[in-house]
Amino acid sequence: MWRLWLLFDPRRVLVALGVFLFGLALVIHFILLSTNRFNWLEGPRAAKTSSISAPVTPVKLT
Repeated sequence: MWRLWLLFDPRRVLVALGVFLFGLALVIHFILLSTNRFNWLEGPRAAKTSSISAPVTPVKLT
């Protein structure tokens, strides 16, 4: 295992790993914020209801 660190600079590897994990955390949090169930900032959105109503015509029985 120590030979692996002779090929790679440990500081660069740790910085790259930190940047990658931070970016991954941001992506996961933004995906969760875009969902209705897991949006902790705005809460669940109200269900959309249609405002279109059909006209009611009485039925004549003969």
